[in-house]
Amino acid sequence: MRNMSSYASKVTAAFPRAIPNSELISKTESALKEFGYGENSLLATALCCDEVSRQLEKDFLPVYGDHFSMGGLAGFAWGGVTSFGAMAAHIPDGGSCLVCFGPHVGIDYSGKVGTVERRGRANGGACCGSACAAAGHVGCVHRGEVEAAKEASMDPIDQQQAYVNALLMPYAERLEKSPEPMVELPLALYDAQKELIHRIVAAGCGNVAGEGKIALLGGVQISTPPEEEDYFLPLDFEVRDNKNNQLKDLMWK
Repeated sequence: MRNMSSYASKVTAAFPRAIPNSELISKTESALKEFGYGENSLLATALCCDEVSRQLEKDFLPVYGDHFSMGGLAGFAWGGVTSFGAMAAHIPDGGSCLVCFGPHVGIDYSGKVGTVERRGRANGGACCGSACAAAGHVGCVHRGEVEAAKEASMDPIDQQQAYVNALLMPYAERLEKSPEPMVELPLALYDAQKELIHRIVAAGCGNVAGEGKIALLGGVQISTPPEEEDYFLPLDFEVRDNKNNQLKDLMWK
């Protein structure tokens, strides 16, 4: 029988500042009350399409209701400015939005990073699978074993993965040099995704009506075995107005 009480120590050994989802929800709700967040707020997420990534959205449900999804493979905000604009048009009158974004990584019961046990399966698997595939491709290119594509494929049969590969490419040397590449992988993906989110918000912020605010909560989801609570590594938390001016940095220590 597994010793579940020791699982939290395995998560924090890999990601020391990670906190349980329940704590994340509580801290987020408390911090955003200052800016009028509540029932008239809308949660938007840019998280991986993996079913294990839905847990964070479920945990936020009692606070902000149903969410608007902007994400896809590996957690990139593939919906872009169009989806941000559509989301902004769905914010309840007089309300604001919370955009929660970032990649995810699994940690199994043994403490291994990059894999996780899944419901109904005798053996776990890669988590995030898209991220691991991209890391494998990027590593091969970096070592000169294959050539990098000149541009990401426009063929919709696997377009998102082609772009995950391309957007991870600038981090090839960082991953190659890391003593723990599966720990470094979601952190590198986060940096790429943060840049993308900031570009989207800068282009689409004016779609948020009135005095509506845009809260950005970014970090790494930590997907856990079915019996365990998920964790989140918060890396950025701020509030902006609809002209993209930062109103307050809310990151707790």
